[in-house]
Amino acid sequence: MGKPLMLQEADAERIETLKKRLGARTKIEVVRSALDLLERDAEKTERVARWRKAAGMVAAESRKVSREFRRHSRLGRLD
Repeated sequence: MGKPLMLQEADAERIETLKKRLGARTKIEVVRSALDLLERDAEKTERVARWRKAAGMVAAESRKVSREFRRHSRLGRLD
């Protein structure tokens, strides 16, 4: 069985308005849609943090390799 959720009147009105705008059949459908969006946003934030960490870990080596490739580049030797 579900758990009761106490909403303030203003929140209940917002949910009802969104229900009409989204064409949702029930209030819980609106709440579930909001939860899905929040989960996706949290996952994206965590993913970006992991990318930043990984980029920071390899930045020094990446610069070193780039310098090596530049030394042997044919672009500087073109006539």
